[in-house]
Amino acid sequence: GDARVRGQTGVVSERRGSFPFIDFRLLNNTTLSGEIGTKKKVKRLLSFQRYFHASRLLRGIVPQASLYLLDEDYLGQARHMLSKVGMWDFDIFLFDRLTNGNSLVTLLCHLFNVHGLIHHFQLDMVTLHRFFVMVQEDYHSQNPYHNAVHAADVTQAMHCYLREPKLASFLTPSDIMLGLLAAAAHDVDHPGVNQPFLIKTKHHLASLYQNVSVLENHHWRSTIGMLRESRLLAHLPKEVTQDIEQQLGSLILATDINRQNEFLIRLKSHLDNQDLRLEDAQDRHFMLQIALKCADICNPCRVWDLSKQWSERVCEEFYRQGDLEQKFELEISPLCNQQKDTIPSIQIGFMTYIVEPLFERWAQFTGSTPLSENMLNHLRRNKAKWRSLLHKQHSSSRSNDHSGQVTGSQEQTLNEEETP
Repeated sequence: GDARVRGQTGVVSERRGSFPFIDFRLLNNTTLSGEIGTKKKVKRLLSFQRYFHASRLLRGIVPQASLYLLDEDYLGQARHMLSKVGMWDFDIFLFDRLTNGNSLVTLLCHLFNVHGLIHHFQLDMVTLHRFFVMVQEDYHSQNPYHNAVHAADVTQAMHCYLREPKLASFLTPSDIMLGLLAAAAHDVDHPGVNQPFLIKTKHHLASLYQNVSVLENHHWRSTIGMLRESRLLAHLPKEVTQDIEQQLGSLILATDINRQNEFLIRLKSHLDNQDLRLEDAQDRHFMLQIALKCADICNPCRVWDLSKQWSERVCEEFYRQGDLEQKFELEISPLCNQQKDTIPSIQIGFMTYIVEPLFERWAQFTGSTPLSENMLNHLRRNKAKWRSLLHKQHSSSRSNDHSGQVTGSQEQTLNEEETP
């Protein structure tokens, strides 16, 4: 059945055998549930009104008497940005500010229209918008990284990948809709802590999914719950909606970083054997999985100013988990100790072991397209900048050493951090 537990991952379950009752949302200074409900209703209403105002402008219909005079300049800038949504230097942080925190909803409405999905699937515009608002609101804005802006960023990257010539000529409307929906919802209701944390605190979701792809299973089930609740696809045949739900699950589950090698080995085999047949739905689906995996971890391939912001945000989320673990006397997870795990060292390791192998294979698949070359160039430059920052940190720590010498243990640590 549908194991959806909407809005529950913010709380470590009070069920039998659980660890001390940690409410992540309360730790992040959110208000009580009643107030949250009221705020959500108001926010949903306001975003709904904003959408219709924005959509009229996007269609070139200028309202006779605007109720949002202060927003006109911002909407004009947002509309201008949407005209360049396929550019790799798209600034999702700026776009989120221009849309008053509605980057995911605004982006999805635009992309569904651009790709002709609304017409093809005969989607009701009001229902579609309501579903997008549900998805956006199910992200935790308190998370520095796993929030709706990250989802919007991944969705924009997915749009860029879907336009790559090697893939684009084979994609069906179903493929495109699945790709965009999976990108938008792939981290929905993320609690801001990782799977090992949920397992060691005996969170009810870890038990529910038997410690396997716990977060990804929850993101998928939450998405299905919202799809059914919104009745967005209720007019389609049951077998079609069932297939969409299963494929969404397959795509979202592919983002589990623990399955990275599994996908890389399979991709390498396909590329070496040159046996990818994108006319076949199964091979297209596999490349959609790869595209989503790329979109999910593409931050190091963005321009430095954007990439750096994402790096700082994800490390801030790691450090918050480490602080929680320290507070409850748990072993601090890898990468979560702010005293030992620096942002440059975390990013260099991430780029070396996770990002580079995947994007080099992606570039092999797409061929030397401008986008692939651009991403790999950014990746190399960003890695060099983090190495430079790491070197400065080490130089600073050496100069601050009272004896003016680096001890043997310090030397070993420095060598380990600098060695990929």
